[in-house]
Amino acid sequence: MLQKLSFFLLSLCFCGSLGAQRAKISGYVHDVDGNPIELATVLVKHTLNGSMTNEKGFYSISVSKQDSVTLIFSCLGFNKAQRILPVVNGDRRLNVTMHSMTLELGQVYVTAIRKQTNTMESIDAKKMKLLPDPAGGSIESLVVTFAGVTNNNELSSQYSVRGGSYDENIVYVNGIEVFRPLLIRSGQQEGLSFINPDLTESVHFSAGGFEPRYGDKMSSVLDITYKKPTHTEGSVKASLMGGSAYLGTHSKRFTQVTGIRYKTGRNMLGTLDTDAEYDPSFLDAQTYMTYAFTPKVEVNFLGNYSLNNYKFIPYSRETSFGTTTNTQKFKVYFDGQEKDRFETLFGALTLRYKQDQNNEVGIRTSAFQSLEKVTYDIAGEYWINSDNTTEKNPLDIGRYHQHTRNKLKANVFNVGLYGKNRIQSHTINWGALIQREQIYDHISEWEKLDSAGYSLPHLSDGVNMSYNLFSSNKIESSRFSAYAQDAFRFRTTQGMFTLIGGLRTSYWSFNKEMIVSPRASLGFIPKANQDLTFRLATGIYYQAPFFKELRVTQQDEFGNNVISLNEAIKSQRSIHFIASTDYTFKEMERNYKLSTSIYYKKLDNLNPYTVDNVKIRYYGNNDAKGYAMGMDMKFFGEFVPGTDSWISLSLMKSQQTISNKIKAPLPNDPRYSLSMFFQDYFAGNKRIKLNLKGVMSGGLPVTVPNTGYENGYFRTPTYKRIDMGLSYELAGGEDAIMDKPLFNYLKHIWFGIDIFNLFDMKNINSYYWITDINGQRFAVPNYLTGRQLNARIIIDF
Repeated sequence: MLQKLSFFLLSLCFCGSLGAQRAKISGYVHDVDGNPIELATVLVKHTLNGSMTNEKGFYSISVSKQDSVTLIFSCLGFNKAQRILPVVNGDRRLNVTMHSMTLELGQVYVTAIRKQTNTMESIDAKKMKLLPDPAGGSIESLVVTFAGVTNNNELSSQYSVRGGSYDENIVYVNGIEVFRPLLIRSGQQEGLSFINPDLTESVHFSAGGFEPRYGDKMSSVLDITYKKPTHTEGSVKASLMGGSAYLGTHSKRFTQVTGIRYKTGRNMLGTLDTDAEYDPSFLDAQTYMTYAFTPKVEVNFLGNYSLNNYKFIPYSRETSFGTTTNTQKFKVYFDGQEKDRFETLFGALTLRYKQDQNNEVGIRTSAFQSLEKVTYDIAGEYWINSDNTTEKNPLDIGRYHQHTRNKLKANVFNVGLYGKNRIQSHTINWGALIQREQIYDHISEWEKLDSAGYSLPHLSDGVNMSYNLFSSNKIESSRFSAYAQDAFRFRTTQGMFTLIGGLRTSYWSFNKEMIVSPRASLGFIPKANQDLTFRLATGIYYQAPFFKELRVTQQDEFGNNVISLNEAIKSQRSIHFIASTDYTFKEMERNYKLSTSIYYKKLDNLNPYTVDNVKIRYYGNNDAKGYAMGMDMKFFGEFVPGTDSWISLSLMKSQQTISNKIKAPLPNDPRYSLSMFFQDYFAGNKRIKLNLKGVMSGGLPVTVPNTGYENGYFRTPTYKRIDMGLSYELAGGEDAIMDKPLFNYLKHIWFGIDIFNLFDMKNINSYYWITDINGQRFAVPNYLTGRQLNARIIIDF
């Protein structure tokens, strides 16, 4: 027993002596973005002594005390890292950053169609690259080919969703709501969309039933995310319609992507009936920057400057209209000009703290300023007569003079807090926002008519204007809003469910109104057939008034039309009921998806409005109710291998009842819409690519200007248009020219030809109104653009 005890004590002494001769090296292994690398191997060079990192990237290894130790760090997908410690005479801490490994592999194509369990549909922003678009390249030009979305003016990026107005669509860029100018009257003045496709990384769109985290609009949401480049990239584009360029860079802590766009509509507007000097120029500059203070804390900045200058000097116009048996010719000679200027500034700052993959909180603040000025004095003398005779009736000769001096300044500032937390199968989003608005509005418009030598309206004791409008108003108000929602995924024996539910609430100091908007959606993928997806969505959606909805036109004691602001205005309300299904399948090794949705929207507290081109005039009070119902279908898939194409069909019916007696459809009710987007390439030569976009939608209801539905309405003809783009890849990929010193930094060089309005269809979206001596008004159609060619070149690097 004594011998065993002696041996045990000697062993302890020996082990303690060995321990005193060893040291511990420990630390963390991260990637360049500060994320921990799990299962990285740490080895002492030329030995088998090693360790592996845990889920937090931590490692610990024991080594003998010695003069020098070399450690090798390796992990699949990362370049090996080697660190030399000259002297190891005690425990040491060593943190290592590993860089991703770039491997040049052969092309591998893996295709599938994403299962959509909520109401948000994804759009591939890369499809915009070669898309023929007369609006100058916009995400919205692709959105209008979706089921339930319509647009009847190729010069405008505005769109209507399931009968809603242009104002009922909300747009977010990186989680921040963006605004657009308020005085735009036609697509000729509109210029470029806020969204820059070159900077866009992902696009999501919902035609209804969207989540509580999206704001108070009744129809749709377009959610855009801008890029955070991982390397230097850029592009330069030039065409007969203008040009654009962008540059993205990346460093250890800082990333940025900056783009500039210029557009001129001179060539497009030259195809209109009016012979004029068109001088429209549109400039837009944007930047999105990110700086990471630490792996968990970063700040983002989004900035935009936009300037639209529109100058229009008309000379003459000749338009034929009517029926084949009674064709009328309208001719007018002009004097005067129009000069408009729209200048907007936008800036947004976000400070984000991301504790881990499951928890994030941030502060967002943004400011928007719009300075808008519309001025014109245009006089005209016109004749109307039949093509079958040269005789002129005195009643068919007239003169008019239109005068406008409109100015508007809008300032919007907001600050908000948001958060995102994942707890097991729950994803919780929440946020709160305070917004301050200042709007200054001045309107001075009048029109004088003269028919057969008589001023209209004809008065025995004086001369009066046929139309006038005056406004001088100022509004300062605050808005408060908050939301909370939970996305919960769970599985049962029947399949997988995704339930999203929550609440949104807002308060506006101007009308002292509090609104509460509960929303919910349910997605289901049955286990028995996972090619099917079912979705249900419902909720209460409000259209919170901004400024145009407040204006009420009243007559003073002299018979002049004066605008006042309705402080009793309430938010319009729409209750959504939507049921959708997707069926995915493969045919000839290609992926396809057939989507169908039926919807019903109950509308009340409506603020009726009329539309002239893209200008909306609201009644200014909540004296209507109604509904919109319909069905949307979309067939999506690889019609040609390796490409995405789709066909959309929408059918709808709507009705509004104004003042409990006047029944009429919604102003943006086309009844039906058929659209398509098609991609193809030449057999045996994939360098030549075809992009085709087609739209056909029913006519929209039209009323006489400056009157409502009390005097009836009629519909415009069907809107039909096909735009085609052919693109040829001059150089790219493995081409020998790309190895030349001048080209080795380039990725692709594209040359393209666009044919807008391929079949030169005459479309109408507004009318020019004339009045005879009896006060009867006639509508002369304003035809949109005809066939037009455009050449473009794109250089990517």
